[in-house]
Order: sequence, then structure tokens, then C-alpha cells
Amino acid sequence: MGFVHLHVHSEYSLLDGACKLDELVEQAVNFNMPAVALTDHGVMYGVIDFYKIAKEKGIKPIIGCEVYVTPDSRFEKKGQRGDLFHLILLAKDFEGYKNLTKLVSLSFIEGFYYKPRVDKELLREYSKGLIALTSCLAGEIPTYILNNRIDKAKEAIREYLDIFGEDFYLELQDNGLEEQKYVNERLIGLSKEFNIPLVATNDVHYLNKEDAEIHDILLCIQTGSKLNDKDRLRFKTDEFYFKSEEEMSKIFGNIPEALENTIKIAEKCNLELPLNKVILPVFEVPEGETLDSYFERLCWEGARKRFGDNIPNHIKERLEYEISVIKQMGFSGYFLIVQDFVRYAKNKGIPVGPGRGSAAGSLVSYVLGITNIEPTRWGLIFERFLNPERITMPDIDIDFCFERREEVIDYVRNKYGKEHVAQIITFGTMAARASVRDVGRVLNVPYNEVDRIAKLIPPNSSIEEALQSSQELQNLVENNAQAKKIIDIAKRIEGQARHASIHAAGIVISKDPLMEYVPLQVMNSSEVVTQFPMTNLEELGLLKMDFLGLRTLTVIYDTLKKIKENYGIDIDIDNLPLDDPKVYELLQKGETIGVFQLESRGMRNLLREIKPEKFEDLIAVLALYRPGPLGRLESYIKRKRGEEKVEYMHPSLEPILSETYGVIIYQEQVMEIAHRLAGFSLGQADVLRRAMGKKKPEVMEEQREIFVKGAKERGIPEEVAKDIFEDMAKFAEYGFNKSHSAAYAYVSYQTAYLKVYYPKEFMSSLLTSVRNNTSKLSKYIAEAKRMGIKILPPDINESMVYFTVTNEGIRFGLSAVKNVGEGVAIAIVNERENGKFKSILDFVKRLNSRVINKRALESLIKSGAFDSFELSRKSLLENIDKLLDSVQSSKKLPVTQASLIDTVELIKDPVIMNTEEFTVEELMEMEKEMLGLYVSYDPQEELREISQKLFENTIDELVDVESGSWIIVPGILKNVREILDRKNQKMLFATLEDYTGEADITVFSSVYNKFKDILQEGKRVVVGGRLEVDKDENEEKVKIMVEQVDELDGNVLLINLNANRTYELIYKIREILKNRKGLTPVIIKLDNEKILISPEFWIKWSEDIKKDLNQLIKFGITFELRHIKDL
Repeated sequence: MGFVHLHVHSEYSLLDGACKLDELVEQAVNFNMPAVALTDHGVMYGVIDFYKIAKEKGIKPIIGCEVYVTPDSRFEKKGQRGDLFHLILLAKDFEGYKNLTKLVSLSFIEGFYYKPRVDKELLREYSKGLIALTSCLAGEIPTYILNNRIDKAKEAIREYLDIFGEDFYLELQDNGLEEQKYVNERLIGLSKEFNIPLVATNDVHYLNKEDAEIHDILLCIQTGSKLNDKDRLRFKTDEFYFKSEEEMSKIFGNIPEALENTIKIAEKCNLELPLNKVILPVFEVPEGETLDSYFERLCWEGARKRFGDNIPNHIKERLEYEISVIKQMGFSGYFLIVQDFVRYAKNKGIPVGPGRGSAAGSLVSYVLGITNIEPTRWGLIFERFLNPERITMPDIDIDFCFERREEVIDYVRNKYGKEHVAQIITFGTMAARASVRDVGRVLNVPYNEVDRIAKLIPPNSSIEEALQSSQELQNLVENNAQAKKIIDIAKRIEGQARHASIHAAGIVISKDPLMEYVPLQVMNSSEVVTQFPMTNLEELGLLKMDFLGLRTLTVIYDTLKKIKENYGIDIDIDNLPLDDPKVYELLQKGETIGVFQLESRGMRNLLREIKPEKFEDLIAVLALYRPGPLGRLESYIKRKRGEEKVEYMHPSLEPILSETYGVIIYQEQVMEIAHRLAGFSLGQADVLRRAMGKKKPEVMEEQREIFVKGAKERGIPEEVAKDIFEDMAKFAEYGFNKSHSAAYAYVSYQTAYLKVYYPKEFMSSLLTSVRNNTSKLSKYIAEAKRMGIKILPPDINESMVYFTVTNEGIRFGLSAVKNVGEGVAIAIVNERENGKFKSILDFVKRLNSRVINKRALESLIKSGAFDSFELSRKSLLENIDKLLDSVQSSKKLPVTQASLIDTVELIKDPVIMNTEEFTVEELMEMEKEMLGLYVSYDPQEELREISQKLFENTIDELVDVESGSWIIVPGILKNVREILDRKNQKMLFATLEDYTGEADITVFSSVYNKFKDILQEGKRVVVGGRLEVDKDENEEKVKIMVEQVDELDGNVLLINLNANRTYELIYKIREILKNRKGLTPVIIKLDNEKILISPEFWIKWSEDIKKDLNQLIKFGITFELRHIKDL
């Protein structure tokens, strides 16, 4: 008889379906079913992957959707949700597929109201090529039957027959629900009455019967419920699984035609999707030109602009070659489209990056102005970008100023039509830790227990990988039944799609309206987004572009504007000399906080080790700072310093690897080796590079033979050739794209240059760019202070909207003040063009009360914005109501009287009486409240000095330290919260803040009892403990489990050793220190050199230590407690 499932929900019925696509198809294979359908709720997210997987497995894919039908107009959106009926639609052919994409798209674009909705009008318009099934109990006809509205059921049947004709079926389901049995009886009767065929389905939501629990947990995650909640959404039976033909026959054996019709429907459905074609948008060229001729003309015009009329021969040859390849591959239109919107951006003054990814290896991209890196100068390879022997769409991603990126997207929308352009969807999946936390919450397990399990899974690891690598997790699962259950369930939901969002950069542009190819939806209330992710769009042949917003470009161009305003100098940032010694001095010192790509502690350390001296070194630094085989980085550093001999396996490698001291760093080097030593074309060399990266054994063996044979033919001994191949293979997996590294190194150099020569302008722009991120603001303000730049509080007559440069330093912008915001700040700056404010009264009078309300004025006072009027903040705050009332009164006076008030100086005005100022501590807290950090009075200043001299890490650097490490870090205690633990003992939670950021600290009762007197709000302390770095869900949180605490007094123990020091003496000192573990640093002075010893030998100062050290005075040592400032 046969049977095919025609009503199936996958993981893309988000947090409702529990079938993963590959497992779904595999189950159909196991059950010898010829076909299977995919009908997710209201969406078509998974259909392309489903189609490919099914085709690969020899199963016919039937693409469908369970749409929501409103009985009213889709445009009617009032009141509650209203009635919504389910309807299964299946595509018979490509026309049906296109109509289905239109229906699903319009259900969002026109019909969305709580759910995406179609109406009968839409169904009539787009019914061709579609089969309709009446769906589950929520279908229109079953709903009317359950409500004893047979007349309405018959009316609906007539309507659907009119729309779908012989492609309309009455759907029978039996998942053990009484209502289904009732509905089925009536459907069978109506089938006979109207001569409509029946079809059996099982409304599949999960694969196996035992997966019902998993599905139930997904429903709880979706609805925020717990498993034991009484009135939550749940399925009443465990029968909604992917049943075999035999199981379906047992249920519907008395209605064999309902089973047979599943086969007939499957036979009707013969959709073939045209994948892997190229569908470029239409680019209008001037009359008399073709795409190819216009493309070529622009290339040569661009080459003359870049190189002058006498274009060098090597450039001519390379350009001719690239043009011919691009034309031959049919991509002239692609390059015209890209250069067009890049040119638009540049003409509008929108900052554009110098290049990104492999596109920087293309000379055509350079002459067309798409990139700004001359590829032949840096040895960049075109075939790494576009391989003539492997035809795939080019992939050019562009960086734009992140504040103006949307303008370029709007240009593209307007040029190609809004129906032809959309943003791209992306799916968040259930990550390992998140799965554990979700399951724990649903099972109502206490948070701290769930958190403990989740943290045993390393960031970016799967649960299975964590079970293999963590003995502690293994032990917990083996010995704790609850933990085992959480892990078992979490493993089964891990990796499933959880939610949809908009891709940060992706844009798709199509030749015809996008609905002809791909279903669309609306997100964030107005953004039109594809329902297919980026990879699926590429497989459909659509043009996908990444329009990335790069904050650094905004920083660079804001800096250039400030330089022009302050000095009248125009800096040609795209043509800087790349050999400036001061720039390399900055890089060698690792003073690169704020410099693009070079900010992290690890990168700064690497710069200090490598000490770049030329631009090629900087390219290498960016490529080297990533995981790789042991020894590669070390060899590079030692060889560059002359500490290790530079050796080559064969002399012919020297021209390729000399730039990197004989170490393979770049993918392009692998390609060059294959090309020069073994005779590969560069296209073949790119295929080899890809194969090495994927490490498929059979492909590797085939490529090895070709390489060795080619190398032998060119005079390289077989054994040497084999060794070279193995070395290439070892490094290829980690090799970096030099084109990308070169392009981004250029941005790194630009920012370093600006930091060196225009530090105030650069840091001011940098601070503006992170104005909404307090932790980054703290970090960059600390760096500005280290550079000797003074940071000034807001000033009503000097501050602009954002951070600005003054003669004294960098001043906070007005928009940084809490409760003020950009609109108010702009209004203040605009009003100031009419003259500076003479007093606070003048300020209030000149600004409309709708612009400046009491709260905004209070905030400005607290921030110090009116300090220049020489009235205390306290007096201004105490008189704020009188001040505002006075202004209001003056507005009610006759003109002659009001004008008199204008002439009165504020200091003489009876409204304000100057009083004694708040305490420094109160002023500090006000600034912290209003600006997010301390400015005028910074309690972190001394802490910064102590920290930089004594402590290995600041708080912001702890994210780069391995979890579980013992760390010692100073800071100020905030948000101190004392609670009772499960044993009714007092413990403490608090925030530790230093000048770079914040960390959460936990102090358990045993530790808290010892240090309770120190652990007080606002105290400067140093803590020692175990570090927890939580990088879950793209967040980086630092927690410290505190074991020791001390007051931060800046004292150190200084031990002076005389010239007669012996090993025995040093050993005695070591023994005294190691048994007194604490948080007071120890410095050993040897001759004139002071050595800060490892924190494991820091001490808790006591009379006992003093007594023990006194015993060593006879050996010639001296010691004393001294403040760090006195050293």
C-alpha cells in the first residue's frame, strides 16, 4: 500500500518541532518511504536544506507549509487575535513553490497580526501548483465540526474546492484524541457527500515516541513555563511522532484510500529547484555598452587613476588576466554593482574600509576603487579570491562607517527597487550551556545547581566534548541522577534552532522581486528579511553582500575632521607613509589600546615580542595571533630576533617564505609553493589549499601524489617533496588569508598613526564611538590618562554633543550626562551659537522648558556642567525650584519688567545664595551617577598607579586568563550584598571595580567570617581567588571566588640582599614567605635591580614574619614595609 508523511514539523517550527532535518530524512529512509514532506508553522526556513538532504538520500522532498488562515481580511488587525485556522499547502512543481513563497511572504508583509496570516483572497490568487489539506483540529473545517457548525464546514469546503479544485483533500488524524475520532467520522461523511479524497497524516512534531518528553520541554522553553506548571501549553498524548507505514495502517486500516492518497499526492509533487545558478541583478550600463565592455572600460580608467598613464607592465599583465577571467566567468555585472555602491558611499563622504577578506587580492577590485590595497605590492593572489577552475560567485564584503551603513543600504534599495532587496535571516541555536540552563529551569532545578553544571562545559564546546574532557562533569553525571537527566535532555536539544534574528551585515539583491525566489518576513516591526539564511541564498544563485558596520572607520574619519578643525590640516589617510618610525615605536612598546585589532593583552604582548619594524611584520602579527600548531609562533619570533637560524627545506622555498623567516603563515604561501615548486596553476593550488584545510584523507592522498610528481619533474628530490607537502598540510589548516590580514593591517596602521601624531583627537573620537559602553569608556579614559591627556567633566559653555578636544585635554560631551541625551545636547549647542551662557539663569531662560526639564537640569548640575559659574553644586541643587520658578515668573511679567531681569547678574540675584560645597565623596558619587564613572575626583588614580606597578592583571584583562587560575587583583568594592547561605551562614556578593572594568565577586561564609571588617562598601581592597570567565552567549563575564582579602594600602615588603647572598639565604627567605600566603607584594632588591616576585610568595604581614626575617639580618639582609610611591 505504502505511506508518506505529508504533515511534518521540523526544528524550524521554532521550539515546537523537535525533528532535525537530517534525522527526519534518515527516518524516512529507514521506513522505506519514497518521499516526505516538510510543513513548518507559517514559515519555510528549512526547505532548501531539507530539499538537498532528501535528494542526497534518494527521498523525494515535498516542500510545504502549515499556513494560518484568517476568515476575515488579512488587512483587518483589531482587538484580540481572532480566529485563525491551520491549512497545509504542498508545492506540486516550481510554479507551486513560487506561489507558496508568495503566500508565506505576504502572510508576514501584509497579514501579520500575532501570527503571519493569509486570507481567502490570497489563496485564490496564488493557488496554482499547490495541494491543500485541511490540517489538524485547528483547521477551519475541523473547527466548525467541533463547534457543531456543519453548515459552516460545508460552506468552507465549497470555498476550498473552488480555490484548489481536485488538489483539495480532507485530512484525517488520530493521535489518540477523542476530538479527532469525532471529527474523522464527520470528515468521512463529508468526503462522500462532496466526493473529496481523504488523506491520513500524523501531525509529526518529533521523530520517536520517546521524544515526546523532549518536545514537551521545548514547548516549556518556548512559553517560559516549568514542566510541573498546571495550566501550560502541552500535547495531550505522545502519539505525534514519525510513525511507520505499519503503525499508520493499524490506525487507518479501515480507510485504506486515506493511506493510498498519501502516495498519490507524493506522485503529484515533482518540484525541482534550480540550485547553483547565478542570478545577478540588472545593472544599467550606458547606451552602446555591454556589461563586459563597460566593466573593462572602468577597469582601465581606474588603472590610469591609480598608476598614471604609463601603467607598469606587470600591472597591465595582471589586470588583463583578471579582466579576462571575470568576463569568462560571467561576473562583470557583479563588479559593476559593487563598485557602484562603493563609489556612491565615497562620493557621499561615507567612510569605506580598504578591503576585507580575499577580495583585497584582486587588482580589479583595487582599480575599481572597491579596495585600497595594491595586491602586487604585498604578494596577494587573485585566485585566492576568484578561482577560474572552481566557478563560484565572488564574495566581496565591504566595511562602512557603522553610523552611516544604512545610507548605503538605502541607496541599493532605491536603485534596484525595495522588492528586490532584503536583509538576511540568521538562526540562533541551542548552545551547550544554554541548553543545560533551559532544561534546568524547565525541570525547576535550583539555579545555582544548574549553573554549576553549565560551567563545567567549556565555552564553544559541545556537551559530548565536555563529557570527554571534563572528569568533574563525568563524575557529576555518574553520581547525580538529576545532573544526568539534565545533561541527557540537553544533549538531545543542543544544536536545534531556537530563534531567528537579522544577520548583522548580510544584504541580498535580486534580478526579479525577491518573492519569486525566496520567502520573506518582517522583523523588528519593519525590516524585510529573507526566510533563508545566507548559505541557502547563495545556493539559489542570488547575490549576497555583506555591508559591515566598522566602528573604527567612524573613529578614523571623526579624528580627521577634528584635525582639520583644530589645525587646518587635511590628512590623506589612504596614502600614509608605511615606514614611519614613531608608529613602529608605538607598536613595539605594545601601547596599542584603541588601535584596531591590536588591543587585547595577548596581542600587545605579541607586539612587544615580535617588535614590528615594517608593514610586512604588521601583516604577520595579525595573521599569527590565532590558534595554530605548537612552535610556529615561537619559531617566527626567534628567527626574526636572530635567535634561531632561518632554514628552508629546499632553496626554491626562500623567495616564497623569506618574508616570514621560513615559517608558513599565509594560505597564499601554500598556493605559491604548489605553483612554483610543483607546477600547479594558481587555480589548482587554491583547490589544494581547500583540500588541506578540510583534511579529507582520500583527497589529500590524491593531491600528495600530484604534488610530489610535479616537484620531482622540477628537480626536487622525492623525499624532500614529501616533507614539503607534509609541512604545507600541517600549516594549511591554520594558515591565514594574507589578503585579509594586509587590508586590516592597513587599518591598524592608520589608527596607530593617528594615536601617535594626534593623540587627543584620536582618543576623543574613540571615546565618542563607545559612549554607550561604560566599561569601554573606563578602559579608554584610563588609556588617555596614561598618555598624559587630562579628562575634563562636562561644561555648559565648552562641551559639544560628544567628547571634544580642548587646550587642556578631552572634555565630556553633554549627551553623556544621564537624563540629558543627544536631542537636548544638540539644542544646548545650537543655542550657544547665539552666545555663551552667562549664568545658569541665562541658560534656563534661553532654553525652552520642553527642552530642559527639572530632571535634566539637576543632572547637568550634578555632573559639574555649571561649575564654571563659580557656584557650588549644592547651592544650585538647593535652589533649583526657585531658579525655575523665577524664570517662569519672568515670562509672565510685562516686557519692560522682564527686560530688567535680563540685566541682573546671577551672582547678585536673590534667587541663588552660594553655600558650602558637597564633600569630595558626595561629588564623586554624583559624577559616577550622572556620567557612569569618576571624572573630576577619581578614587582610582592611586589604585591605577599601584596596579600598574604591582599587579599582573587589570579586571578587563581577566577575560584572557584561563578559568580556574589563581589571581590577585585590586579594586574598589561596590554593590556589597550580604545574604544567608543554605546553612544559614552569612556570605557576600559584591562588585569589584578598577579603572578598566568590573568583576563579580563571591565570598563564601568561611572566608567572609575572616575578612568581614574589610569587606565594606567603597573600600579599596586587594582580593585573591579563583577566576571564572564566562563567555557564554557572546558575553564575557568575570567572576572571582574570593579566598583572601586585604586592604589596599599600597604597601610592599622590600627585602634588600647584599653582595654576599647565597643560595642558602635565598632558600631561607623563600621558606619564610611561602608559609605566610597573603596579598602584600614582595620586592627583592639585588644590587640596583628591584624584582617583583611571583604572587605565590606574597605575604600577609605580621609580627611573626617580622620576627623570622629579623633572624636573617645577621646574613646581611635588610627589610621594611614601604609604600609603592617611595620605591
